[in-house]
Amino acid sequence: MSRDRSPRRSPGPRRPRMPRRLGRGALTAASVTVLSVTASGCVVVHGEREILPGATKSEAARALRDFTAAYNEANGANDPSLDADRVTGALGDIDGAKLKAGGKNQPGGNTGYVPLKLTDTEFTIPEKAGWPRWFVTDSKANKGRAEDRWLMVFTRSDANEVWQVAYLTISSADEIPTFKKNADGWAEPVTANAADLAVAPGKLPQQYATYLKDGGSTFADGAHTTKWRSDRAKSAARPGLAQQYIDEPLTSGDYAPVGLRTADGGALVFFTTRHYQKQTAAQGVPINVTNADVKALMTGDPKQSLTLESISNQAVLDPPKSASDQRIKFLSRIQGLTAAKGE
Repeated sequence: MSRDRSPRRSPGPRRPRMPRRLGRGALTAASVTVLSVTASGCVVVHGEREILPGATKSEAARALRDFTAAYNEANGANDPSLDADRVTGALGDIDGAKLKAGGKNQPGGNTGYVPLKLTDTEFTIPEKAGWPRWFVTDSKANKGRAEDRWLMVFTRSDANEVWQVAYLTISSADEIPTFKKNADGWAEPVTANAADLAVAPGKLPQQYATYLKDGGSTFADGAHTTKWRSDRAKSAARPGLAQQYIDEPLTSGDYAPVGLRTADGGALVFFTTRHYQKQTAAQGVPINVTNADVKALMTGDPKQSLTLESISNQAVLDPPKSASDQRIKFLSRIQGLTAAKGE
């Protein structure tokens, strides 16, 4: 069952509604184009300039159903090709690598897989001009803790594509903020360079990569900030095995940060980073690889070193500049191994 977050019909003319990544035929037809006649009599299409909802509620609901069906088929078969057209960006990398490893470790499929069921879904659809268009779903799942909600960002870059999920985050229901809505019920996106936030969304990936290396006060203390840095420092001190870390921001295409304005003037922002962990053994010290997924994704032979590559997608609360506390607070972070290399 889903909660309809789309607005009720009100009297008077309304702007046309623009879908974001699912109803292919509907979107092509409803690409909400503004037609103007030039002096030469030619018709010019300015649909990309109109500020329109990213999707209708029915299109968003269909996108969620299509994703869930493909996701369950792929995870049951351990076959990344079965949902490759429904995932992209950070989730596409994480999900694809997980299924690739699963296919090698369980080539007959995951017989113990319990299909994902998403219920009580709320759709938060921003109004914006141009592409890409996107929206956020907030659902209760049949996996994990009872109080958790699954938030997913669906995106598409033009009307001829299907909707794909770029971001997935799981958070306690009481931590999810209230979003700012206009009179028609549409949400407000934040731009990458929004100057009224503690950190402009487009700068968050680099700020986080810099923080993990150097520390600082940009991010609030917690499991994904101070504790992660502390855990890295402890690992680096292991005798006979040196640990090096490299953190990179990802900011373009389907990895680009996206955010929704919250009722308090801040924003919920989703962004992506890539991480490398290189383990180098001292002479005579073996590198023992026991994790089945690492083995499945590994190329080369770890005689002296092992480099692990992972993708992490974050959901954070970015406060307004007017707030007394300017630190970025993590709502959730999901990280997945994507490659391993032995040398």
